[in-house]
Amino acid sequence: MKFENITHVYFIGIGGIGMSALARYFKAIGKQVAGYDKTQTALTEELKGENIDVHFNDDVQAIPLAFMEANRKSNILVVYTPAIPKDHSELNFFSQQEFTVVKRSQVLGVITSMHKTLAVAGTHGKTTTSSILAHILKTANINVAAFLGGIARNYNSNIILPVSEHEVINVVEADEFDRSFLTLFPFAAAITSMDADHLDIYGSGEELKKTYQQFASQVDEKGLLVLRNGLQLQPVKALTKFYAADSQADYFADKISIRNHRYCFNFHSPDGIIEDLSLGLPGRHNVENAVAAIALAMKVGVKEESVRMALQSYKGVKRRFDIRFSDANCTFIDDYAHHPEELRAAIMSAHELFEGKKITGIFQPHLFSRTRDFADEFAASLALLDEIILLDIYPARELPLEGITSSWLMNKIKNANKIFLNKTDVLDYINKREPEVLITLGAGDIDTLVTPIQQLLEKKYSVHEFKNHKQ
Repeated sequence: MKFENITHVYFIGIGGIGMSALARYFKAIGKQVAGYDKTQTALTEELKGENIDVHFNDDVQAIPLAFMEANRKSNILVVYTPAIPKDHSELNFFSQQEFTVVKRSQVLGVITSMHKTLAVAGTHGKTTTSSILAHILKTANINVAAFLGGIARNYNSNIILPVSEHEVINVVEADEFDRSFLTLFPFAAAITSMDADHLDIYGSGEELKKTYQQFASQVDEKGLLVLRNGLQLQPVKALTKFYAADSQADYFADKISIRNHRYCFNFHSPDGIIEDLSLGLPGRHNVENAVAAIALAMKVGVKEESVRMALQSYKGVKRRFDIRFSDANCTFIDDYAHHPEELRAAIMSAHELFEGKKITGIFQPHLFSRTRDFADEFAASLALLDEIILLDIYPARELPLEGITSSWLMNKIKNANKIFLNKTDVLDYINKREPEVLITLGAGDIDTLVTPIQQLLEKKYSVHEFKNHKQ
């Protein structure tokens, strides 16, 4: 697949975090871009503000004519996400009319094949790790192109565009969903975790691990594969090293401490020690993510001073332990966690950072199949909260499964301080209480509550502070 003759690119599912990054990429290199998504979001509004035509009804008639001219098929590329249902009328139109129709992962594979690529894979941790890596390279004045699975706060975007097409280094989040990452053949890669997930696709954790094994085998033999301590794969052609936080490995962090709400640590590698690094992300798991990012950055020649500057200035990713409001009364955090291990990490980070404070979590389960497959693990992670507010399961691409409900999940949670709420009742519930630390958790449309909750708390506590001051 070559892009030289392509003038128009149409995205089916353009509002997805990975799809929108590609849409921005093609727009930046001079292509005409448009697309469909079923849901209007802040991200789709940003795309429209960037002169990308986006509509929200599955209707062939809504496709701009320039993107469906039969006599120009060789100039038109159609990209879709595997989350799109098979009966989607626009997708079927392009397929039946024999346009060039490809998955997002195939396009990303072509883009990344043009230059040296650093990839980060893992059931969780890949968005933070890849965004730290991209920021390190950018700070080191390396010509980086980054395709991220979240909005990096330093750039307010899910993509970093290269300054030229000369000697680019790609940073890409390698997504295991639908085996997408098998289109990538990176120079170096990190694997952060291989916990069972997406069992609706893989069927078993063992099958998922086999796919990670295949991904690992695609890393360049002159490159580097770094695995989190404890992960086990068969030997591959690339040099394989391990990383960790607070335990010995080829790359590891020690002397981890918290100073002024920042994590400070020493970084150890086969090349030596970098002392007293400072990272503004909460949680030891993020120190570990930083270790993996530094290891890959060093493989392409980044030096100590750039690493130090980048970690000091790194601002994080939206919806990854994203502190949206904080004052003496209450702190509100938003997090994308939707797997039991991600939940555990986010909740334990909150306990560590706000020791002694009551942690209230609002969780929206994502997918009926994931809720079913990991119900006991979800229950154990949620029980770590001091107060649990459970919302309905967000179906995403799935139809309901008999008996799999939030009430069923709630009965498994061994913590009496729990309540089920409809999404529409959340704001009223919060307004009538005085939460100390509040955290929203989930990958569905719980994100539509984040700004309203933030605004409620800003109003609630600014008034509260004013009254106290007047008294």
